[in-house]
Formats: sequence, structure tokens, C-alpha cells
Amino acid sequence: MTQYFDPYNADRPLMLKCSCGKDHTVTEHQQELSAASATAELQRRSLSSEFEAYSNAFIEATLVKALFPQDEVRRRFLRAVGKGTAMAAIGSVLPMASLQAMAQDKNALEKTKLKIGFIPITCATPLIMAHPLGFYRKQGLDVEVTKTAGWALIRDKMINKEYDATHFLSPMPLAISMGLGSNPTPMNVATIQNVNGQAITLALKHKNNRDPKNWKGFKFAVPFEYSMHNFLLRYYLAEAGINPDTDVQIRVVPPAEMVANLKAGNIDGFLGPDPFNQRAVYEEAGFIHILTKDLWNGHPCCAFGTSTEFIQKNPNTFAALYRAVLTAAAMARQPGNRELIAKVIAPAQYLNQPEAVLTQVLTGKFADGLGNIQNVPDRADFDPIPWQSMAVWMLTQMQRWGYLKGEVNYKQIAEKVFLLTDAKKRMKELDQKVPEGAYPKFKIMGREFDADKAAAYAKSFSISKAA
Repeated sequence: MTQYFDPYNADRPLMLKCSCGKDHTVTEHQQELSAASATAELQRRSLSSEFEAYSNAFIEATLVKALFPQDEVRRRFLRAVGKGTAMAAIGSVLPMASLQAMAQDKNALEKTKLKIGFIPITCATPLIMAHPLGFYRKQGLDVEVTKTAGWALIRDKMINKEYDATHFLSPMPLAISMGLGSNPTPMNVATIQNVNGQAITLALKHKNNRDPKNWKGFKFAVPFEYSMHNFLLRYYLAEAGINPDTDVQIRVVPPAEMVANLKAGNIDGFLGPDPFNQRAVYEEAGFIHILTKDLWNGHPCCAFGTSTEFIQKNPNTFAALYRAVLTAAAMARQPGNRELIAKVIAPAQYLNQPEAVLTQVLTGKFADGLGNIQNVPDRADFDPIPWQSMAVWMLTQMQRWGYLKGEVNYKQIAEKVFLLTDAKKRMKELDQKVPEGAYPKFKIMGREFDADKAAAYAKSFSISKAA
């Protein structure tokens, strides 16, 4: 008989399982073997002196760049005080920047057994891959990464302290901290998990209806109200003269259900996270209309964060957790690792997706559902810096669409939630010069966003909730 089943063997039960004896399909078995092999190779690479040097440099550069987003300011500061003084000053006021010298004394960790939530999408790649690659364990942490059904559940489990840290949509910590949609609970964004990596996907029947000006009456899905998906979709529609509150319907649909809803005709399209844009193409249910990087190149999507209380009570544990996730981000940013990473995160306990789908997303070489093969290497990337100007833009869109009422102190809120704030505050307390420019400018659909002019920006749109 075949290597898989032996129906005429009286000494073996006919379980219709894989030949290894586990209750999974042959395809799943092969996927597990592929993941194990890829994990072993990435672990080998992570242990090399070359990667260790790269990872340490990446972490330090990430943190210094967070303090000095404008390179000229960084260079002036270094010329004025010198490298040694600068390193000592930054290390004294920013715990994360002193991770390089953090003692590897496991007893110093306040809590070692942690539970971290994630939604099974490619945005969570660093947080997920840190688990099988042993990056948490290397920091003395026993981490359980827990697949979670939806964003509302993520929010509730963080508020109820069932999770120690989690994969967030980057606007969620802002909303939770302000009590939008929940009881107010102070949360912090530690790192951005990914930039870009989303798309607007439409049903195949709309192949010849690509102009959003013609989309009145369409039904769209987004994964959560407080999401970059919702805000970017609204922005894109409004720029085309479509009022997202009156001209179309926007529904909240869990990412894993988006393709099924597209197939069933319940929605005309979605602005959602990968891999589900690519999965729609893979299942011949839809096509990729536009990548969100073409709306705002480098936009944040998901974040890694925790409660302010957790950081205050467990600073050493948080530092170890932060280092593990940043190490994974460093590995994920290297294009040469992407195909292996796709294999590592494909199995059922993580994303439960075909490797081919994840590889297309992570490498940026993909079929768009319109008969083309596109090559966009930065379709998804993993730049971890939580710029406060990103938070301010999110707040302007919450205000624009009526989620946030009245006057808003944008920077005050951004600095409470996105972790650049603590560094600046402690530098002030120590009478040290606070570096300028924690608010770099961005361009969204060709229009520049300046956080210093946020109030005027929020009121400048012809289409908004108040209009």
C-alpha cells in the first residue's frame, strides 16, 4: 500500500491520519517538517557572531533613531558631547537603550512566565517568530504565544490582565488609554510590529470597476474600528469624493473571515491585513486593487505593547521582552530570511496558511489576481520605531470620523502611549538637553502631514463626520 495508509493491515487501526500517527493531513505534516527545517536554519543564523553583531547594532540604532529622528540633530548632539558621553546619557535615561549592557542575571527578572496574545496575520511576524526561534527563552522568559480570535478579545484580555503583553493594532493602545470603546486603561506601544503589509482587495466582479469614485453602495470590511485599516480606507475613499459614512458600508469582520465573506458576496472588498489579501488571490476570490504602501509608504499597522502598569511593575522583564521582539524584528528585516520565516510561521499553531501565500507576502513577489506578477520588496517590512507623529495622525483621523470628540491635545496623548515620551521626560528631569524632532513628517496620498499643525489638518478635510 502507500506510505500513508494501510487499510488491509490487521495489526494497525485505520485512523485515516498522517503516517506519523498525528491527527493531521499529509500536507500539514510536510508543512511541519518544512517549518522545523527552516526554524533550525534561522536559529543557526541567529547564533552566528555576524547576526549577533547586526542584531545588537540594529537594536541600539533603533533606539537612538527613536530619540533622534532627524539625523542632523543626532549628528550635532554627537559632535557636541562625543560618543561616550552620548551613550552614557542615553543609557541613564532610557532603560531600553541600556539593554546592550543588561546583566544576564535571570533572577533580576520580576516575572518569567508570560502570556502574549496575537492575531494570526503576517503583521505579528516578529512577535510570533521569537517563540520558535527561542529569542524569548534566550532572555530568560517562558513565553506562551496565544492565537486569539479577534481584536475586541485582545483588548478585553489585556484590560483583564489575562495577557501580559500583546499584538495590538497600533491605534488600539491610544483608544484603550482614552477609554474609547472600553474602560480607560493606560497602555503603551513598545514597538511597531510592521509597516506597510496591507492592501485593498476587491471581488473579481469589480475587475473593470477600479475607480473609487464609482464605488457608491459598496460594502467593505475592516478588522476593527480602531485600526489603520479603517482610517486608511476612509482616507482613500474620501479623497475620491466618497463619504465612508453615507456612500458605502464599512463592517468590522475578523481577518480570517474576510475571504469567505468576499466569496459569498457579503462584501465587495476589504482593506485588511496580509496574508488575507494574497489568500483572496490564491483562492481566486479577489484581486489586489492597491497596496497601502502606495497610499502611505512606511505607514504603521500593528504594534507590540503592554499596559503601563506591567512596565512599571516589571521593568527588567519588559526590557528582556523588548529585546527579544527587537531581535526578531532585526532578523525579519533581512530580505534573505523572508522565505524561511514564511515556513516558520505557516503551521497551524501560528498563521495556518499555505507557505506559497506567506512567501508572496514577505518577499514581495506576488500574483495580484489581475494576471500580473508584481515585485515589491517592501510590500511588508518590520521597522519597529513608534514615531509619535504616527500616533498624532491616528488621533486626527479618530477626531475626523467622530470617534474622538472635542479639542484634542494630540502630542500629550501620543507621548503618554508611544514610548518615546519616557525618554524625553527623564532627560528633562536630569536637566539634560532633550533632542528635538520626535515628530517626523509623512506623506499620505501625496499630502504632507506635520504633527505641529495637527489641529488645522484634522479640520481641513471637506469630507468628515462633521461635514
